Amino acid sequence: MTYSALSHLECSRTGARYDADVVQGVSDAGVPLLARYDIEQAGRSLTRESLAARPATLWRYHEMLPVRDPGRLVTLGEGMTPLLPLPRYGARIGVPALLMKDEGLVPTGSFKARGAAVGVSRAAELGVTGVAMPTNGNAGAAWATYAARAGMTCLIAMPVDAPAITRTECVATGAELYLVDGLIGDAGQLINAAVRERTGYQEVSTLKEPYRLEGKKTMGYEIVEQLGWRVPDVILYPTGGGVGIIGIYKALREMQELGWIGADLPRLVAVQAEGCAPIVEAFEEGADVSRPYPDAKTIAFGITVPKALGDFLVLEAVRATDGTAVAVSDEALLAEQLLAARDEGTFICPEGAACLAAARQLRESGFIGAADSVVVLNTGSGLIYPETITVDVPTLPVDGVIPRLSPPTEFHPNR
Repeated sequence: MTYSALSHLECSRTGARYDADVVQGVSDAGVPLLARYDIEQAGRSLTRESLAARPATLWRYHEMLPVRDPGRLVTLGEGMTPLLPLPRYGARIGVPALLMKDEGLVPTGSFKARGAAVGVSRAAELGVTGVAMPTNGNAGAAWATYAARAGMTCLIAMPVDAPAITRTECVATGAELYLVDGLIGDAGQLINAAVRERTGYQEVSTLKEPYRLEGKKTMGYEIVEQLGWRVPDVILYPTGGGVGIIGIYKALREMQELGWIGADLPRLVAVQAEGCAPIVEAFEEGADVSRPYPDAKTIAFGITVPKALGDFLVLEAVRATDGTAVAVSDEALLAEQLLAARDEGTFICPEGAACLAAARQLRESGFIGAADSVVVLNTGSGLIYPETITVDVPTLPVDGVIPRLSPPTEFHPNR
């Protein structure tokens, strides 16, 4: 049995073929390379039935992942996160069949662990000894963690406003970390210049290498498998660099080729914050690419990407599935974060909460129907973003008394 059916890499704009067994960045056209597989070969061993006996990690789909040697896997048990019903919250917003894919439970606390696991594994297999990237926080923490697991060096630059816990994760795992007084694009310029001066390093910025996407696409495989090989009507995804939504769309197309699902695909929704909404702007204008978004700022820091390299792929995925792109305010997403915690006991990240705010908005507009099966992606744990909620509670002296009928603890979203 061939462990991976990886065939070649393909330019996402021109279709030109590239060798998958050497280290690659972007194509000659300056756009992302996409991994392609021999579907017939993969299908000989990768069947819906065979999955039942495989470990509950993303590597269960290994024929459709790029690592050729199973001995080169760099793993911390990532993948197969729960698909949780949200009955109380769903009833509140008029979407009773609402489900949440909870990526806050993977290693490092965010979905970025998926891309890091596959990206680091393949980089190490190809002989890379160091990885370098700009990050809004979570991706850097994940790649630093998996680089440490692989025995590789790691160079990270992140904006000074990135979540503090992600700095701690990078330092704890031994990464070389720098803070930049700017946005992720500014950090990217510094990383690009540094990599040119270092031997053995690969720049692994969003979509500037082909394999982070392959880890992210496994969310799409898992959703369909967890639904009993059915596709939901709608999938909402918080969109910054866009790797997640591009990956889910890629997974859906691959599952069609494998014969696992039919012609109907979920309507994909790219969710952004009003303070940084280049994809929404391009979608509404009918454009194929976005313009850099000026003065980008949102509390959902993970989706603060003023201009994504793969913007045209996000727009293609949304339009090809009759989906849409929606922007929500920080006030709205913080309110939904609080409601979800109270209704369902799920403390989710602000990016995931943006999807809930978008679901409410789309239900009110009629894009989502009352009978639709809807999946929202929570891309990380709320514990990474403690600053989103202020806790104001009374302090009692040691000889004090807890009131017989105490009012509920007050939680106030930071706005």
